[in-house]
Amino acid sequence: MSRLQIHQLTKRYGTVTALNGISLSISNGMFGLLGPNGAGKSTLMRTIATLQPPDAGQILFDGTNILRQPAFLRSRLGYLPQDFGVYPRTSALSLLHHLAVLKGITHAGERSEQVDALLQQTHLYHVRKQSVSTFSGGMRQRFGIAQALLGNPQLVIADEPTAGLDPLERNRFHDLLCEVGENIVVILSTHIVEDVHDLCPDMAILSGGSIILRGKPAELTDSLRGRLWRKTVENNAVAAHQQAWNVISVRLSAGRKQVFVLSDTEPGQGFEPIAPGLEMVYFAALDGAMRPEKEAVVC
Repeated sequence: MSRLQIHQLTKRYGTVTALNGISLSISNGMFGLLGPNGAGKSTLMRTIATLQPPDAGQILFDGTNILRQPAFLRSRLGYLPQDFGVYPRTSALSLLHHLAVLKGITHAGERSEQVDALLQQTHLYHVRKQSVSTFSGGMRQRFGIAQALLGNPQLVIADEPTAGLDPLERNRFHDLLCEVGENIVVILSTHIVEDVHDLCPDMAILSGGSIILRGKPAELTDSLRGRLWRKTVENNAVAAHQQAWNVISVRLSAGRKQVFVLSDTEPGQGFEPIAPGLEMVYFAALDGAMRPEKEAVVC
């Protein structure tokens, strides 16, 4: 079983701290890294992928320090960045062969067998002779996973892979990630709560360059049970409710505002208890209401 261990990882850009002492331990399976835009997710993914060095900290993969020996990880890594560029007028088949050679798969027979298998797995075999630049967003993301899986990696990083996909392509991509994530480490970095809920048995929430919550989605959701309340209010009453209670989210419903309050007891008249979901865990964590104790962050 592969294992990725991150110890006190720090990265700064000038006066901005993008990563602030990140510590995580991740084993085989799908791991969700959830956080808003600007939280530091892409910086962390690029650092793990050895595309940029940290200012401090350590990253071990299967016990090897990959900051000192980046070639060890690169030979075992599949990476789908947030922005995946392609060569114009190059077919999916030709581009996968080219990328396979760059990954060191030089034997023609082995390369053809692996490329064809990945095109089948990603449901792109029927369009293998088409230019990747003509693919839809979902098809391009599936091609991105195909290139990430070249060479049978033991660690796959997918950075915001479903952003902009329609529901059908998103479901196809979910099925593909689940299939490849059974026996290797897959890190899914996203700001989409549903992706983590649907795919990941383990997760962490990143905000402001720090891990503010870590655990299993079902257990984190259950920790809010009996503590989440909802009330529909007039638009001009939202501010008063935010001053009076711990409002973690406000949303529109039928043209009126609904406030969601985290409280161990009923906040007041008009509030109703609701069953929590992972989205409310996310909002509560970002609000600071569920920040873990220091020892729970370092896993």
